[in-house]
Amino acid sequence: MNLLFATNNGHKIEEVRRILGASWKIHGLKESGVHAELPETGNTLMANAIEKASFIHDRCQQDCFAEDSGLEVDALHGAPGVHTARYAGPHADAGANNQKLLLALQDTPNRVARFRAVIALWRQGQLHTFEGVIEGRIALEPAGIDGFGYDPLFIPEGYDHPFAALPAEVKSRISHRARAVQKMAQFLQQELAYGME
Repeated sequence: MNLLFATNNGHKIEEVRRILGASWKIHGLKESGVHAELPETGNTLMANAIEKASFIHDRCQQDCFAEDSGLEVDALHGAPGVHTARYAGPHADAGANNQKLLLALQDTPNRVARFRAVIALWRQGQLHTFEGVIEGRIALEPAGIDGFGYDPLFIPEGYDHPFAALPAEVKSRISHRARAVQKMAQFLQQELAYGME
């Protein structure tokens, strides 16, 4: 199955491809010839995912999906949340975001956090949404060299090391994005199965 992923984030495209496997053909915006800055003006992950998917759906007149994800830290009242990618400023990189997070938590023992991902899918004129969550905690210092974003700091529940220090296949199986993508895949597979009856 071919799917247009409304993103310019190469890390996310590769991660979704790993999650879904070779039978799914995932195409990002650039490789599909779509050159556009995606709007992200929502106050929630859900609103942002829907906004991005709807923008590309209206522009390209084809089925597509978009994703928005965020890190929610209990001691920071859910921050950085919808501002996860720009936590340290609009032009900050992952290193700056991670450093700001560690500084914000330096005086608290409460490291409980979760990653949340929301997918908005336009399919045959209808909008569907899927959510994935993984609980965990924030490490005292970065570890690992794989992954991206906050992966050097986020330790998923049931593990002793952050995503960046775990094998990629583990993250592809248990992450927030994996859980949301798997729900979307199940929906599409059921739709195809019903269509073949």
